[in-house]
Amino acid sequence: MITIAIGISILLLLVVLFQLFRIGTLASIFRGSSQKAVGTTKTSNKVNSTLLLLFLLIGGAAFAWSFVSAWDDMNQPLASVHGEWTDDLFWTTMIVIGIVFVITQILLFWYSYKYQHEDNKRAYYYPHNNKLEIVWTMIPAVVMALLVFAGWQTWTKITSAAPADAVVVEVMGKQFNWMVRYPGPDGKLGVTKTSLIDATNEFGIDFSDPNSHDDIVNPLEIHVPKGRPVLFKIRSRDVIHSVFLPHFRQKMDAVPGMPTKFWFVPTKTTYEMQSETGNPEFKYELACTEICGRGHFAMRYVVVVDEPEDYEAWLEKQQAFATQNPDYVAKFQAAAQQPVTENAAVAAE
Repeated sequence: MITIAIGISILLLLVVLFQLFRIGTLASIFRGSSQKAVGTTKTSNKVNSTLLLLFLLIGGAAFAWSFVSAWDDMNQPLASVHGEWTDDLFWTTMIVIGIVFVITQILLFWYSYKYQHEDNKRAYYYPHNNKLEIVWTMIPAVVMALLVFAGWQTWTKITSAAPADAVVVEVMGKQFNWMVRYPGPDGKLGVTKTSLIDATNEFGIDFSDPNSHDDIVNPLEIHVPKGRPVLFKIRSRDVIHSVFLPHFRQKMDAVPGMPTKFWFVPTKTTYEMQSETGNPEFKYELACTEICGRGHFAMRYVVVVDEPEDYEAWLEKQQAFATQNPDYVAKFQAAAQQPVTENAAVAAE
């Protein structure tokens, strides 16, 4: 807030100064003194070019100060192997474009000062230079191609096939909450169908599939083990949402009709992160970063990173959806079996 206030104050000051000089120029013109008007115009050019140079210096200093002061807030502690790849790519890109930005801005404001209007100055006609055009075309093209290639490599590693021993967590977004499903002891998620979604079976799980009988649905928290690959299978039930895990540097859209995924390896438990940050209330968070409606703000889910043995102990305590809702599953299976029996009777006749 302080940075914003300082920036607004500087901007307003510059606007006031600019308007004062405009008023002075107009006043001279209205007085009918052309000589004074010319002199005022020269003064105005000098002042404006000087103000531009001051804006560069003051604005650059304010930017540097705000960048340093906000460093800890911008750089959340890292807690995954994949996050290191993302951070390396991000800062490489920032350094490259940051250097170019600083150089171009210094030249832009310096030229505005150095080449301010003077009556005895004439523009130099410089129509074309093939070598110069090749240089300023090829260098950015090569640099951007390298950055794109590095980004493609990182993206490929993050979205590649997860290891066979990865912990599978299905995450489904809907207005306005996340739903989570774990496979049971069989390690396989049951089939889902949108036609089966109702108030109880919000995932639309097909309980005629044996793999679905031990699926764990909507635990109070997402638990994952430290040091093991974790695969997030992502989908949406209505509009576009976005799965974001800031401390793991992972983000992926949840798109209706188009399942997505990413996998990562957590490197710090929740307890270790609480110790590192000095915050005993610290919690990893899954948030939605796609504005999806009025309740977008509520789409959060707590993520807990456990030691492997603690994760296994937590998993053993979880009850399958079928165990928690035996009447619903029995009714579903009876309804699914009825058409089969009737068809078999018709075929026998």
